[in-house]
Formats: sequence, structure tokens, C-alpha cells
Amino acid sequence: MRDVLSEWQPVVDDAIEELLPRAVDEAYLDEWFGPASHRYDPDAIQRALSDPIWDLLDRGGKRWRAVVCLLLLDGFGADPHAYLPYACIPEVLHNGTIIVDDVEDEAEIRRGEPALHHVFGEDIALNAGNAMYFLPLKIVGKNPAGLDPETQLAIYDMLMDELNRTHLGQGMDIHWHRNRDVSVGEAEYLEMCACKTGCLGRIVARLAALITDQSSEVEREIAAYAEEMSIAFQIGDDILDVESTIEGTTEFGKAFGNDIREGKRTLMVIHALSAADPAEADRLAETLHAEENTREEILDAIEILQTTGSIEYARERALEFAESARKHLRDVSLKEERADQLASFTTFVIDRDV
Repeated sequence: MRDVLSEWQPVVDDAIEELLPRAVDEAYLDEWFGPASHRYDPDAIQRALSDPIWDLLDRGGKRWRAVVCLLLLDGFGADPHAYLPYACIPEVLHNGTIIVDDVEDEAEIRRGEPALHHVFGEDIALNAGNAMYFLPLKIVGKNPAGLDPETQLAIYDMLMDELNRTHLGQGMDIHWHRNRDVSVGEAEYLEMCACKTGCLGRIVARLAALITDQSSEVEREIAAYAEEMSIAFQIGDDILDVESTIEGTTEFGKAFGNDIREGKRTLMVIHALSAADPAEADRLAETLHAEENTREEILDAIEILQTTGSIEYARERALEFAESARKHLRDVSLKEERADQLASFTTFVIDRDV
């Protein structure tokens, strides 16, 4: 999978740069946003939009959402290069959510460097993140591949539907770690993942299905594949946060014990709170509820996750979702090579190291 990602990542980055250039000028602003009523200030837009967005994009990221969309397009028989701007939509959205999430979570580090709001300020970070929610609508409106009006409208409707559900998931997540005494079960956690992370996955799949005029049944199956793979990804992301803390590495690109410090209700935490003996469960809850944690408290919380088998439990659940995703994929007619690659992504999102 790393070879596939390495092949497509520079192609995706070049396509994103066509949508949002590193250097903004009046010609770009006129073309994409229409002539100014009076006069644009390209330098201000450069510093407040392009610079922070490219600061984040240049830090890395595998662009796997865009790549999955391109593989699906090719698998359905379309030329992926003809639809590159559309494949960038979930990648642009994903990075926009990262910027806004980091402000909401008061995150310190993103991809190994200070979160954007610490570099540019909260106002610029929020504006840049929000702009990345709306840029995809400009792509659909400009219609670079000449899609028919019915398909354009279907894509608009799909994006509005999925983006609204994304904010439901984010709302649940925020409420849980702001109100740390709430009770959260596994079903609620999985629904949060299905909304917050799964929506971006479904956008990936549904874009490819709508562009290639697939049936509603195929669209549902491929969306289910992407949603369940995304849930597996989120569980894997939570595990990576814990494992990087255990190993004392910074390769994951987040602060030490990030999820514990934020009081995140991960699947591991939910399992441990029910599986630990009462004293350990109370100690874990106290650490999660605390406004600040010492290094020793974080390591103690992680030890509870280990002794209750919660890390392995979460890994097993992630693998179950990956297998379920592959079953949905098998029910869709795709080119064999692309189907194999898409199936491999379901385990890559769990086994990745960053």
C-alpha cells in the first residue's frame, strides 16, 4: 500500500495546488471567486489562507482518502486523472477538519509541529479550516470534468448530508471530553466514529459512485466499505496514540499521552472502565476527568488499558470492521487489481505506524 500511496501522493498534491495555489494572485481570485466588487487584497488572502493551509499540507499526510477515491474511479472503469479535482475533495475536507478540531481540542501538536492556531493564531486557523469546507463546493460548481447537472446536484446533496453528520460526530466527541463524568458506551463511540470519521470515508466512496453513475445499491455497498474501513482507521488511530506514548516516540506527530490528557472516550477506555476492578476503574476515571495530568498518571492510565486487555480488544474490533468492509467490497464489481488494492487498505489503516 505504501507504494500505491507514494505513486499517487505527489499527483494529489499537484492537483490540490491547482485548486489552492501556494502563491495567490488576482488572476486566481478572479477565476475561482469572481471579479472583486472593489479590490481583493491577494497578500492578505495569501497570509491568512494559502500559507497556513500549505503549512499543514507540507507536514505530511498520506492522502489515502484521495487515493482510495482514485482507485475506486479506476475500478469502476473511469479515467482517474480526468477526475483528480473531485478526488481532492475529501482530502481538502479532512485537512480542514484537522485545523478546526485542533482549535476545539486545544491541541498542542499536529504532525510533529505546533498546531496551526499556535503558529498563526486561532482566528486565522479557524478561517482557513472553514474555508476548506467550502472550497470543495467550488470544485463541484466549476465542474472541471463536465458532469451533467443531475450528477452535480447529487454530489451537492451528498456533501451536505455527509458534512452535517460529520458535525454530529464532532459534537458528541467534544461533549464527552468537556463533560468527563458522562457515561459513554461502545455503541455511542462507534456511532461517533461513523459520523466523524466515517462521513469522510463515505464521501470518498459516494463521489466515485456518483461520478461513474453506479446504482443506488452499489453506492450503498461501497459507502459501507468506506465507513467501516474508516471506523477501523479511527480505532487504529486511538491505538497508535497509546502505543507511541508507551514507546516514547514522537513519530505519530501528537503530544505525549494526547488522548488521555484530553479525556477522550476511546474504545480502549470504554472497555477498560467496564473490565477493570473498581479501584482501577476509579483511578482511570479520575485521570480522564483531571484538567491536567502528570507523566506518571498518563502511564498509569495506559497500564490499566494494558492489564485489562483493552488495547488488544480494540485491535480485534478494528480487524472485525476491516473484515466487514472487505465483505461489502466483494459485493461490488470492480477491476480485480483495484479491488485487491482497496481490500488491502482495510488492514493498512490499522497497521500503519504513523
